[in-house]
Amino acid sequence: MRTGAMDGGRDERKNGIRLRQAWRTALPVGAAAAAALFLGGSIDLVHRHQREANKKHDAAAAAVSSTPPGPRFVVGVSRTGTALTVRDARSGAAVGLPVAAPQGRRFERVAGDGDSYVVASYGGRKVTFQRLKLDGDGRPESLTELPQATISGVSAAWSDLAVASDGDRIAYVTYRDARARVDVVSARTGVHKAWTTPYSARVSSLSWAGDTLAFVWNPVRRVHGRLTETGHEIRTLDTGGAAGDLKASRAVAKLPKGTTSAVISHDGKTVVAGVVQRSVGSLQAYSAATGAPTKILWRQALEAPITGLDSGAKGKLLISAGDGRVYAVGAGTLPGKDLADTAW
Repeated sequence: MRTGAMDGGRDERKNGIRLRQAWRTALPVGAAAAAALFLGGSIDLVHRHQREANKKHDAAAAAVSSTPPGPRFVVGVSRTGTALTVRDARSGAAVGLPVAAPQGRRFERVAGDGDSYVVASYGGRKVTFQRLKLDGDGRPESLTELPQATISGVSAAWSDLAVASDGDRIAYVTYRDARARVDVVSARTGVHKAWTTPYSARVSSLSWAGDTLAFVWNPVRRVHGRLTETGHEIRTLDTGGAAGDLKASRAVAKLPKGTTSAVISHDGKTVVAGVVQRSVGSLQAYSAATGAPTKILWRQALEAPITGLDSGAKGKLLISAGDGRVYAVGAGTLPGKDLADTAW
C-alpha cells in the first residue's frame, strides 16, 4: 500500500506384517512356497518404503544444511547502559566477561556490520561510537574509539542506530523535544549529513540497503500530557542525495497499528515488519517497490509487543519483545529482560 508525502502524521510409517497361519498343521510344499514368496515380497515392499523415506530425509537435511547459518553470537546493551554483554545465539549462555562503558558515558545502541559491532555511547550532549570485536569463540577482544564519528545532540529512549554493510557509514537518530534528526557520518573520514523534520515524530528501526536508509515513521501528538503515536509507515531515504528535510524520504508501506520495528533487506527489494495482532507475533514481508504485503516469514504466540528488529550480516532476523525475550529466528530464544538493545 503506497502512502503520500510525510505529514503530521513466523509415523514413521508403521508397516506391520501379520502372517496368520490358516492351519496349525504343516503346510504343503506349494503353500509353504507361496507363503515364502508373499513374505519376501512384503519385506521388499518395506525396504522400498524405507529407502524412499531415507531419500526424503536426506533431501530435507541437504536443504537445511544449504541454508546459510545465522550469526553465532548476539551482543546486547545493558538496560543501565553500563556494559555490553555477549550471548550465544542458540543457547543464550553468556560468552566472556561484560565490557564496561567508557568513563562518564553510557552505552545506548549497538549494530553489527558483518565483521564487528558498532556501539553508540552518550554523554555531555554528544554521541560517540566505538567498534567492538570478538575473538573466534565470541569473547570480547577489543573496544576501540572511532574518533572521526561524533554527533552533537541528545540521545533519547527513541534514538536508534544502524551501520551500513561497508562498516563505514553510521546512521543515528537524536531528538530535540519530540522532533527527530537523522545523522549519517563516515567512521573513516567524519563526513557528515543530517536530515531534520519540523514535526513531532518517532523515527525508529533504522536499516541499510546500499545508499538507502530505511526507517519507521510514527507521528506523535500529546494527549493528556503524554505523547501518542498517530500513524505508522516505513519510509526510505537516499543518503546519496542532498541533506536537509526528512520530507525527501519516500513512503513505502503503511504498517499495522503499534508497529514500530521494520527493516529493509540488504538487496533493497523487501521490507520486513514485526507485527503483533491478537496475541500472535509475526514477521510480515512487503514489496519495497509496491508496498504490497507478500508473505509471512515467522509466526509465534506472543503476548507482548515487538520492540526491536535487527537484521544480521547474513540477513537473519533478531526480534526483541516486551516479554523480556530475544528471538533469534532460525537459532534460539535468549533471555533479554536486562538488555536495552541487541544486534547480531
